[in-house]
Amino acid sequence: MPLPPGDAEMLTTACDYCAVACGYRVYRWPVGRQGGPRAAENALGLDFPLRNDDPARPMPWVSPAQHNVVTYRGRAHHVIVIADWEARAVNLRGNHSMRGGTLAQKCYNPQTATRERLTQPMIRVNGKLTPVSWDLALDAMAHISKHVLAEHGEHAWAVKAYSYQYFENTYAITKLALTGIGTPAFAPHDKCANTNDATGLDDAGIDSFSASFEDWGACDVLLMSGVDPFVTKTTLFTGWIMRGANPHKKLIFVTPHKTMGVAWGLKQGGLWLPIVPGTDTILHNALARIIIENGWQDQEFIDRWIASTWEVDSGYGRGTRNTGWQWRTTWGAWQSDWPDYRKFILAQDEHKLENAARITGLRAEDIYRCAELIARPRSDGSRPKSSFMLEKGNYWSNNYMNSASFAALGLICGAGNRPGRVISRGGGHQRGMVNAGGASGWLSPEKYPGRRKKALNLDRWLMDGKLRFAWVFGTTWVSAMAGSAALRGAIERLTRENPHQITSLDRGALFETLSQRVDSGGMVLVDSDIYPVEPLGTQFADILLPAATWGEEDFSRCNSERRLRLYSKFYDAPGEAKPDWWAVQAFARKMGYGAHYGWKTGSDVFEEAARFSRGTVLDYAGLVAEAKKRGVPGHELLRSLGTTGIQTPIRVSDGQLAGTKRLHDPENQWGPTESTDLRRPFLYAFNTHSGKALLLKSPWRFPGWIEFYQAIRPRPEKGEIWVTNGRVDETWQSGFDDCRKPFTAGRGPHPLIFVNPADAAPQGIESGDRVLVRNDAVYVQTGMPQGVLETDLGFDSLLRNGHIRVTQAEFEAIAIVTADIREGVAKANFNFPGAAANSVVHAVPDPLTNNYRYKLGRGVLIRLGESPHKRSFSVLTLKPRAVI
Repeated sequence: MPLPPGDAEMLTTACDYCAVACGYRVYRWPVGRQGGPRAAENALGLDFPLRNDDPARPMPWVSPAQHNVVTYRGRAHHVIVIADWEARAVNLRGNHSMRGGTLAQKCYNPQTATRERLTQPMIRVNGKLTPVSWDLALDAMAHISKHVLAEHGEHAWAVKAYSYQYFENTYAITKLALTGIGTPAFAPHDKCANTNDATGLDDAGIDSFSASFEDWGACDVLLMSGVDPFVTKTTLFTGWIMRGANPHKKLIFVTPHKTMGVAWGLKQGGLWLPIVPGTDTILHNALARIIIENGWQDQEFIDRWIASTWEVDSGYGRGTRNTGWQWRTTWGAWQSDWPDYRKFILAQDEHKLENAARITGLRAEDIYRCAELIARPRSDGSRPKSSFMLEKGNYWSNNYMNSASFAALGLICGAGNRPGRVISRGGGHQRGMVNAGGASGWLSPEKYPGRRKKALNLDRWLMDGKLRFAWVFGTTWVSAMAGSAALRGAIERLTRENPHQITSLDRGALFETLSQRVDSGGMVLVDSDIYPVEPLGTQFADILLPAATWGEEDFSRCNSERRLRLYSKFYDAPGEAKPDWWAVQAFARKMGYGAHYGWKTGSDVFEEAARFSRGTVLDYAGLVAEAKKRGVPGHELLRSLGTTGIQTPIRVSDGQLAGTKRLHDPENQWGPTESTDLRRPFLYAFNTHSGKALLLKSPWRFPGWIEFYQAIRPRPEKGEIWVTNGRVDETWQSGFDDCRKPFTAGRGPHPLIFVNPADAAPQGIESGDRVLVRNDAVYVQTGMPQGVLETDLGFDSLLRNGHIRVTQAEFEAIAIVTADIREGVAKANFNFPGAAANSVVHAVPDPLTNNYRYKLGRGVLIRLGESPHKRSFSVLTLKPRAVI
């Protein structure tokens, strides 16, 4: 590998992938020279080859996957992207995952498969994508947008966008959609509506990212529901959970798949609970019952931090009904104080240990052992420091009830606001959303029973033919959503199958064709991305816009412990690719909104967005105010913080920036600060009116849940099993980078499905076989039913009233047969191009949250034959993965 010469430039950044966001250094220097092996001859300041006689001393070893050649200021440059071996936060000692270890190879280089990057705007003419100027593409977008708004209204103009891809971009996008256009037709990348993920945590008063990484390292017991952090957040697991202040902690995993982190936890004396998908609420409530029956609850914490009846009902002066949890849960019928919650837990038969074991498919002794680990006091009376982590396997199966019951379980164990005793998400994407506000959500035609505010389901709005224009930013949309085959069919019908197709780039003819399309009931689709996305960009989009991404522009965002850092630009974006904030601004000016879009740099957007971060857990307004006081751009002050960055909310005291380690911690009762407003109760108490947490009852037989669950369970008479989905360690998201980076492309990636031997045997399926997964009854909700009674939005009522359509779907994957997956459950890696596991998942959202239940697919497995990898050892490994 070429070593950087002593005068090579060094910049800092963070990983582009998982929620941990490890810190990295980038070394850049012109092609044609390199450093020498002596310490004085290279920018690393080390003698090569490396000799490390001190195992405690981290050393920067550069691998071929950490090197690339890029263009900077029009000239070829070497770059090395290496984990910061002197990092003081996040990835200590330069720890990193294999995803981050290949970051350099994601950079555009026409000598690699990254040559497939979008480099200039394109319009589909006669079915073929044709390069055009930014001016023509934006003119066409503005013309049809004005027509749609005038003739069809703001409801017909939509945005589907990532919620994580940097503050600068998300602020610009939401400013345009929610305030400029003022549309309610907006949804983030992973949801069908503009909602929160783990809403049960929110309603309990717990922010989903309240914890710090130190908390995961300091606990005695860590209960992880629906997640193996080794696979999905590798450095969090290897750097903090395996180590941290207490490396001897006990790990409990609730997941049907035994992956590598689970295997390591078991070896350390932990516990694996291979649960039946969708039954987590029963497990949580059964654990609570065991704890209550034995008197193991943390009564001191409950008396201090759990809201009383009066405190539950306290509100804004209009009573309790002016809160989100009241809109969702039948005027607050699920909210309870400690005596009421205790009565609820003890009164339900399904919470009894033997019944819970039957429903969840777990051994009764394992459930009891779990309760002992998380709550049983020691002989000296001290309590275990237990923390509670949940992720998508939990809240994407029974969205509200799983997250609400999980929060209640953690609270009665004394977790939520103390070091090593936290309740929080582990994180999927990084936290890159600054919402520009706007009240367009009130325009949604959807209502909860009683006509209470509910976010618009964008997928259903599209499938019902209500959209005329959609602008998609950086998401696959189709394969990422439930019932993806039905969604794909609807998009195809509204775009490619509409008779009004572009045949000429003549402006008059182009504008007329698009107008005829939308007036005939069709839709114009614009896709902004870095690669042509299958099928949105490759088949359906009328206009493609090339986006600049990581490393090609200065960007900012937080990781899952709210640590804010600058992601430095270190090379030129390919061709005419521009950051999405630039494209939004250029479009807004074409629309006549230019007076409100005057940004010249990404730092200008960052500084404007700071105003809208105020009062949120990502508040960085103090940093921007301090930057202005020092006379430097906001980006430059953030750059000076390097890979350490700073945890939000940020305050300024005596001219110094200070961060916030964890939320809800009473130790955060700071004195006077120079910041705009950092006296928000969620900093030092729970995020409720009283500052005390709410215990939420989660009744298993709630019609909005149990009717759906009974309808979608696998049908044994058809040979069906559960078909869930999740991440695979070596593939990030849809594999958009992984299939183009030489290191990862050489080892896959491929659509995989993990199958238990007992489920594989009837079809003769072996590892390496091609398998078709088919569901002949995928339920898709239609129309915009407005509930009056609580039962109106239950599955049975929707079916009876004609709001459920039955569809069929299938996808193909390569089998890995392993006893590490629970019998009766198969798991596919999700969102893989051309093999959408979500196609066999039902597009009927949780009526309490409007979120899909992605983990509850079903289907039959059909062997199609051998894949090329069954008898080849050159690319894909089919070996068991639970190795340690």
